Amino acid sequence: MQNDSAKFKNEFKKRVYSWVLKLVKFIDTLPKDSTSSVMGKQLIRSGTSIIANYTEATSASSKKDFINFFTYSLKSANESKVWLTLLRDTGKGSVEELNWLLSELIEIANVLASSIMTMKGKR
Repeated sequence: MQNDSAKFKNEFKKRVYSWVLKLVKFIDTLPKDSTSSVMGKQLIRSGTSIIANYTEATSASSKKDFINFFTYSLKSANESKVWLTLLRDTGKGSVEELNWLLSELIEIANVLASSIMTMKGKR
């Protein structure tokens, strides 16, 4: 049986992975114009980087490495917020989907930021 911490980590990883899957599907629905193409490519890079760096943190060789990978993941989440907001505000894609993606991403970023603060002993 998993302890609460291990269970939370496992559930959070699943949550981030699920968010990335929905993001990929959303990007595939964007209009086929040059603006959407550029923003979609940037968003797919930053969005998939969140789960990639989070996963990489699990095999980090030191606490410093672990914190760094979490920090990269948070930075990618922050960048993804910018692209999602720009897509929403320029009328590209479903507003409902964009608002959900943004809302879920804000929660994911908050967990990452809180984890970083805890690991650095600032909480």
